[in-house]
Amino acid sequence: MGRPPIGRGAPGTDRRRIRSRCRRGHWHDPPMITIRALAPDAPDAVALVRSYLSEIVYRYHGRPMPASAVDEALADEPADDVAVLLVAYRDDEPVGCVGLRPAEPGTGEITKMYVDPRARRLGIGRRLLSAVEQAARERGLCTLRLETRTDLTEARSMYAANGYAEIPPHRDHPYADHWYAKDLTPPR
Repeated sequence: MGRPPIGRGAPGTDRRRIRSRCRRGHWHDPPMITIRALAPDAPDAVALVRSYLSEIVYRYHGRPMPASAVDEALADEPADDVAVLLVAYRDDEPVGCVGLRPAEPGTGEITKMYVDPRARRLGIGRRLLSAVEQAARERGLCTLRLETRTDLTEARSMYAANGYAEIPPHRDHPYADHWYAKDLTPPR
């Protein structure tokens, strides 16, 4: 049983359906990724935000943290000010999230950007970033900004690769080392 032809313009391929090879050596279709807006208290949203905070706390302290520490982090960063929470699904399994919170007029802040480690390197983070930018434009926002930490190198690389520029701190936050912003107005 030979491999089906893959690649640009190969006979018998459909460019919109790229096949990938799974561990057992069988060909399968890539997973379906969808992004939906959920209420911050929806079960899938709550589970993802808890996972996000667990990882953030773990990476900051360098050791697993008890659920009580995650509860404290959740209390420090409630989701009640989030205008929209977008959740990414991979074949109907929630695997990532990003929130948009209002700041001053014309400006929004990205918050709670997270992709489950099992779903990383599939472009889900970039898709979430694009979706939150679109949600911001739909709300009439011209600028998006965010804050992150030095140890979150993957996030910092993704933001820079997607047009976010490092800016001076826009607020005092004890766990932020880097601040970014992006102008969402179309070029003239």
